Amino acid sequence: MSAYVEISQLKKSYPAPGGGEAVIVKDFNLKIANGEFVTVIGHSGCGKSTQLMMLAGLTEITEGVIVIGGKEITGAGPDRGIVFQSPSLLPWMTAFENVMLGVEQVFFTATKEERRQIVEYYLTVVGLGDAMDKRPAELSQGMRQRVGIARAFALKPKMLLLDEPFGMLDSLTRYELQAVLLQLWRKERITAMMVTHDVDEALYLSDRVVCMTNGPEATVGEILSVPFERPRDRKTVMEHPDYPRLRHELISFLEHRSHRSSLGGYGVAGVHAVEPVSGSAATVPA
Repeated sequence: MSAYVEISQLKKSYPAPGGGEAVIVKDFNLKIANGEFVTVIGHSGCGKSTQLMMLAGLTEITEGVIVIGGKEITGAGPDRGIVFQSPSLLPWMTAFENVMLGVEQVFFTATKEERRQIVEYYLTVVGLGDAMDKRPAELSQGMRQRVGIARAFALKPKMLLLDEPFGMLDSLTRYELQAVLLQLWRKERITAMMVTHDVDEALYLSDRVVCMTNGPEATVGEILSVPFERPRDRKTVMEHPDYPRLRHELISFLEHRSHRSSLGGYGVAGVHAVEPVSGSAATVPA
């Protein structure tokens, strides 16, 4: 598959007190294939969300280039759907109205009935068919996040960006929403990047896991290919003989190899590929 997303020499810095600059992300290089699901993992504060927000066009790029679908991005756009850790719904609007808000902006040439069908379809798929008329205060945290997922997919984006979307949820709700996300992603088959700190979640959802080094000047440290076949089943993945090794690889990176000073020799793009085990098949939990 050809690269749909190309991130080259990405850097983000801010003016430092007393002069100079504080560099958050530097020399971040990554290519993502069309339809691939990639997760970015690393310690808190390493710049995971910063690079995701640059990809979303919501944070200005200091240096470097991001190309999506052959076009360099210069800001936010409807080609990228975003799911945040907190869905940030408008409290005076119902779930239906919150999703419709974006649909009306993107599909302004569609009929009112066509827009209604889009909103109802995605709210139903995420399990809110009976709660469309409820306002955020009447919904649980998990239900509000379902609205956020429906809102992102309803815009029919070319790329999905997820910033720790399940980080505030209990384990059971998190597992349920991971399954909802995979169901929608399999159907739409759009390119996706998710930021997470959860090793199991990364393995369950991803085709590849990008491990970021610690900041400052965080960058790509290692990339782990996840060989489990799709569609995936959580129980099968966890019981797969390769799962413990893959999990250990990620934990070992985070505990011992995430310091950039110890990462000499990772090639032109600063990447060391962890070779996948052939013949693997499955999925994991968070």
